[in-house]
Parts: sequence; structure tokens; C-alpha cells
Amino acid sequence: MLIRRFFENPAAYRNPFAELDRMRKEMDFLNSSLFNTDPRHAFSAGVFPAVNLTEDKDNFYIRAELPGVKADELDIQTTGKSITISGERKISDEDANARYHRREREAGRFSRILELPGDINTDKVEAGLADGILTITVAKAEVAKPRQITIK
Repeated sequence: MLIRRFFENPAAYRNPFAELDRMRKEMDFLNSSLFNTDPRHAFSAGVFPAVNLTEDKDNFYIRAELPGVKADELDIQTTGKSITISGERKISDEDANARYHRREREAGRFSRILELPGDINTDKVEAGLADGILTITVAKAEVAKPRQITIK
């Protein structure tokens, strides 16, 4: 009878701390949404701007989607192994009587810090903005570049 009760009860297999872990995650989400001091982030649509980071033998390439942002509204800084992209996205005001059916485009200041996977040469960083895509080319430091070793 004891064996039958053990195998028929699916709760016997559950992690005893699973429910506590679920409650902790829900409390973290509740705290982050309720006690956020900046009201602009209360209904945030996500991380802005969306970024791709790729590399080849000599460079890292960062491509960020920044539709409607002008080059003079951006600030790009490098420190150590990271790059910071900051700026402000402005959206023209709608009619005061406009009734929204969907509002996903947000305006305001943004800042993204990207930690690069290797050392960089901060003197050789180039950036360009075309068609709403920011492209940053970052040269790798000589110590970070792969080196071909010949076998003797």
C-alpha cells in the first residue's frame, strides 16, 4: 500500500523547493514592476536598441537598429573591453485627441553597454549610420588576434 501511494502521487517526485523558486521569481517580477522609480520603464517594450555583435580575425562588428535617430543624437564611448551606445529617440507627438489601438514605439533616452569578448584597440573604432542601422567597427588589440603557429 505504501508503494502504491508513493507511485500514484505525482507530487512525490517534485522538487520540494520548486514552489518556493516559482514564488521567488514572481516576487522579483512584482518588485521590479511596482517599485521602479522611472515611470518610462514601467511599460517598456524591451531592450532598445536591438544589437548584433559579430567578429572576424581582425575586428568586432556591432550593428544596432536605430530607426529615426540622427547621428548627432548618439554618443559612443569605449572603455576597456566595452562599448557604450547612448542617445535619445524622439517620436513626433500625435494629435491630443488620438486614441491608440496599439502603442509599441517608445521615445526617450537609452543606453546599452556591450561587453566585448576580447581586448580592443580603442584608437581604431569607426562608426557609421545608414538607413537606421548603426555600424561600429572595433579593431581587436594585437594580443587578442589569433596567431598562426608553424610546426617545425
